[in-house]
Amino acid sequence: EVHLVESGGGLVQTGGSLRLSCTASGFTFDGYAIGWFRQAPGKEREGISCITESDGNRFYADSVKGRFTLSSDNAKTTLYLQMNSLKPEDTATYYCAAGTGCWGDPDLMTGDYWGQGTQVTVSS
Repeated sequence: EVHLVESGGGLVQTGGSLRLSCTASGFTFDGYAIGWFRQAPGKEREGISCITESDGNRFYADSVKGRFTLSSDNAKTTLYLQMNSLKPEDTATYYCAAGTGCWGDPDLMTGDYWGQGTQVTVSS
């Protein structure tokens, strides 16, 4: 059975850092684009970063570029999102996904598999 499980969310002050993890079970990320999305209350889901399935290129939304870093482990079962210089507007539920369509704009990625989400709250 395929699962994605996120962890690492929490409450942090403005300017702080968090590292999110997304662990896959029942499959590996081989052949999938993988990425992170977030959704704040009352807002649409936003794709914020993804890695292409073909060449491992990474793409970031303008809202997080320069502050967030996406990486994965060699076994291709865990995806990380290092989030630095956090702002109150980064407050959201963060989801990882494995799918297709990481072609430059993370918001265009579609997910075949989704995690349950982890909450990130940045206090001002």
